Amino acid sequence: MFTSKSQGVVRQPILEDVSEHYSGAAIALHWLTAALIVANLSLGLSMVALPISPRKLQWFLVHKWIGITVFLVTCARLAWRWYRPVPPPVAMPAWQRRSAATAHALLYVLLLVIPISGWVYSSATGVQVVYLGLVPLPDLVPKDKALAAVLRTIHVTLNFALFTLLCVHVAAALKHHFGDRDAVLARMLPIVKPKE
Repeated sequence: MFTSKSQGVVRQPILEDVSEHYSGAAIALHWLTAALIVANLSLGLSMVALPISPRKLQWFLVHKWIGITVFLVTCARLAWRWYRPVPPPVAMPAWQRRSAATAHALLYVLLLVIPISGWVYSSATGVQVVYLGLVPLPDLVPKDKALAAVLRTIHVTLNFALFTLLCVHVAAALKHHFGDRDAVLARMLPIVKPKE
């Protein structure tokens, strides 16, 4: 097997070290989360500029439903990681491993905190969250216009932080795939099968 050395780390050609592939459930949950986040960030940005209308109100409902779904899927991902730990990291410099671990931890925190911040914000506006139009969620705080303004700023700021971190996450994955030619991205792709 061909290997090359870079910064003292043995690197293998892409797909050669995919034997430690993520499980099908982990891959499905990862890409489901990604699709939900892209949809909700796009929806959130699109609906802000709209004038008050039935369409805008419907989009707000869908935005909340997606947010709660992200929270639930993230809980499922964490439970799955506990049940089936992730495969060993691909060979890379120690600082990159630490950076990746920190970024992943922050992503999980944001994926849990942002939906809750939206839920609290909605409560403060006096609009109850009814998940999928079927399951009413309790108001977390009483209606308070001043508090709602603060919570809105917090919710928006957290979403910008998530967007920034996602850009870094995607850039790092592409750097590993096309620059380092290692299996960091490949072993999370559903179309790539681990070598027997």
